[in-house]
Amino acid sequence: MNPELAALAQQVKGFMPHDEGLALYRAAAEVASLGPLVEIGSYCGKSAVYLGAAAAESGGVLFTIDHHRGSEEMQAGWEHHDPGLVDSRTGRMDSLPVLRQTLIDAGLEDTVVAIVGDSVAVAAHWSSAALVFIDGGHGEAPAHADYEAWSPKVVPGGLLAIHDVFPDPADGGRPPYEIWLRALDDGFLEHSARGSLRVLRRPVSGPAS
Repeated sequence: MNPELAALAQQVKGFMPHDEGLALYRAAAEVASLGPLVEIGSYCGKSAVYLGAAAAESGGVLFTIDHHRGSEEMQAGWEHHDPGLVDSRTGRMDSLPVLRQTLIDAGLEDTVVAIVGDSVAVAAHWSSAALVFIDGGHGEAPAHADYEAWSPKVVPGGLLAIHDVFPDPADGGRPPYEIWLRALDDGFLEHSARGSLRVLRRPVSGPAS
């Protein structure tokens, strides 16, 4: 990965450890020539730098999707709330301006396309992706909805990446782990793992539906 982008990614606000980010970059670089990359959950753009770097190297594109109002755990009174991301005019979370600045700083404005909206609504109008990275809301309903909407979009031979997969309940919430198990049941094959990042491959033929 470009050293300058790697250094920048480590400075961006977010929850992706650098070693997991590099693993995500490598996975994306492996399949970026097969089609667009899709990220569910942009936040401030940390993982978009890793994915965007892979897309840029292949001449591809990353679509990063988020409503930018923050997931449940980012709201006031919750563990990951950041008062600095509250829009003083509306009193609501808004991470979009920070994402825009991240893409400017990274020189990835021509590679990363930010889509502001609900991921399930966007998926209804989407055809396919070489890689789908699910890292949106971690509650039961949004995590499973993202999986159901986006896992069918992964092309044969493409990759499905899921963040914050913790087999031990003591380490984190269950929904990302549950959708990882669903992916295995649906025929996706284990590709790689790094920390809480799990990457699975859609078989070129056979199940994964």
